[in-house]
Amino acid sequence: MARQSLPRRPLTSIWGFSAILVRVGNHSIAEKPSSTAERLRLRRSELAGELAALTAPPEAGTNVSFGKRVGDGTAEAVERISTTATARSIARSIADIDRALEKLAEGTYGECDGCGGAIPVERLEAIPATSVCVHCSAGRRP
Repeated sequence: MARQSLPRRPLTSIWGFSAILVRVGNHSIAEKPSSTAERLRLRRSELAGELAALTAPPEAGTNVSFGKRVGDGTAEAVERISTTATARSIARSIADIDRALEKLAEGTYGECDGCGGAIPVERLEAIPATSVCVHCSAGRRP
């Protein structure tokens, strides 16, 4: 499908992206300059650093002991559960960014992976790493 540029209307997201509207078929999407990929890579690098810190093995001599009494080690156990959940969330965010980078390279950024429709500009502004529209996103949540 041929892309036509619409009148340039700058858009800015919470990530600081600027965009121009582009028409794909009957839909308008935001086409981002190469700085989008750079910003996504930067965010991915930040998240990868956070994930590495969360999943690093404990330092030698800091073994967690849960003891024999009720409550011994409870704080450590709760912290481990929280850390695991945070690590999973960060890993998912990294996967979303990787997919957005793939879509930028393919020229399909702004098209929903679920239904093939256009992802609204407002959603791309709010969540630049998204690869699905609101409707499809609601269907893929656990």
